[in-house]
Amino acid sequence: MTTLPRKLPAALPPLLDEECFVSARDAGIKIYVRNKRLASLRDYSPQRTLLYVHGSTYPASTAFDLRLDGWSWMDFIASRGFDVWLLDLRGYGHSTRPHEMDEPPENNPPVVRTDTAVADIGAVVEHILATRKIDALNLLGWSWGTTQMATYTTQNPQRVNKLVLYAPQWIRTAGSQSPLTTQGKIGAYRTVERPQMLSRWLNGVPDGKRDTLIPPGWFDAWADATMATDAEGGKRNPPVLRAPSGTVADTMEIWSQGRTYYDPQKITVPVLITVAEWDRDNPPQLGQTLFPLLVNAPYKRMV
Repeated sequence: MTTLPRKLPAALPPLLDEECFVSARDAGIKIYVRNKRLASLRDYSPQRTLLYVHGSTYPASTAFDLRLDGWSWMDFIASRGFDVWLLDLRGYGHSTRPHEMDEPPENNPPVVRTDTAVADIGAVVEHILATRKIDALNLLGWSWGTTQMATYTTQNPQRVNKLVLYAPQWIRTAGSQSPLTTQGKIGAYRTVERPQMLSRWLNGVPDGKRDTLIPPGWFDAWADATMATDAEGGKRNPPVLRAPSGTVADTMEIWSQGRTYYDPQKITVPVLITVAEWDRDNPPQLGQTLFPLLVNAPYKRMV
């Protein structure tokens, strides 16, 4: 791993910032991984080790570790003594993009289905456990990432200390449709333009709150950093961010058909579910429906 020195705000304790690439279980794919921790941290434990994975469209490297007003979410957790990790799944951020993403999307079926994402997570988990010489860790997933992390937990309960589901996917009620729902053939990947990013952020926010919800400059900082992770997409006119469509295919074939990707009864570790009132991608009702189904979690909480 290579240590990346960065100038930190005065209020932030000294952090080590490292990155590496972990080989996926299939040849030719490298998964980008970043780690932050207190410079003084010497002892590692399952209780204080955390791995984050992103959702359907945007990479973890800008969702979890973008410094706004001097701090990122990753910084905040690391500053409290946690050994914090993130990964960009294949096809996202700084990780290898499948060769299908270099062709027109209609030439190939959807890439990076959930089972592939879970396998990438598994490779990174094994890397962390071996590096830190621990036998388990905490998992945090956002949106589609909750399905990945929950699925991994049902398959590898001995590897997971606690599970955090931030805006979880679940079966929707009649009349509620996922923004990933689409008609017609699903290509290998999707493209997102900058204006679509902002409209997606503000979807569901009351009109009177839209102008004050996001501090000035924050959206542009995030959009700039996120678009910069896709150099090839940036060459198009207008510039786009490419994102794999595997998550779209799984939404259409599983969630939209009233089926679930994983069995919540197989989750046997403590669980925290977090939802947001104005979230239209994964509205609070999804988490509220999932929560009582976690019958074998020794502890669970929803906020």
